[in-house]
Amino acid sequence: MTELLKQNINRHITLPAAQTEAFCSLFQQRLIKKKSFLLRAGEVCKFEGFVTKGILRVYHIDKNGDEQILYFAIENWWVTDIDSFTNSLPSQLYIEALEDSEVLLISKKDKEFAYTNIPEIEKLFRVMTQKTHVALQRRMVDNLSKTADQRYADFIEKYPQIYQRLSNLQMAAYLGISHEFLSKIRNKLAHKK
Repeated sequence: MTELLKQNINRHITLPAAQTEAFCSLFQQRLIKKKSFLLRAGEVCKFEGFVTKGILRVYHIDKNGDEQILYFAIENWWVTDIDSFTNSLPSQLYIEALEDSEVLLISKKDKEFAYTNIPEIEKLFRVMTQKTHVALQRRMVDNLSKTADQRYADFIEKYPQIYQRLSNLQMAAYLGISHEFLSKIRNKLAHKK
């Protein structure tokens, strides 16, 4: 159950096996059926999660009722509403399973316990936070400077293990374009080949 989590930790920091085991023991496994929610807007996010199976989408519904997908989380990725989790505020986000999924969850209390008792864990989350900030900054720059065609091609190239698992509607919501416009992009790329 925690083997993938242990591998993820070891990719970021060096931690003795006993401390890795102690940290992993703070997580609780949660099974989430397809189309079920791990978090809904209005709830306070009380977890950070590590995906061991499946795919989840993290999204917001705007004032027009349109979904704006922030990101997808697949196996070996972390998922949370960091604002809600950190500040104990009602979430503005939904986290929904797109497939039957398994997630390991750690509470704020247990994360703080780990910070106090396994100091290297703070380094783990600092490193992951830096990588998340880089990815977010790159996505913002891409959204401001690249066409939808370029963003679509970049997504397919960067995340081949994700895009094949998504519907056209989900991909369009991530790219911030209409389903119809995505179809035009796909047709244009198909004719180029």
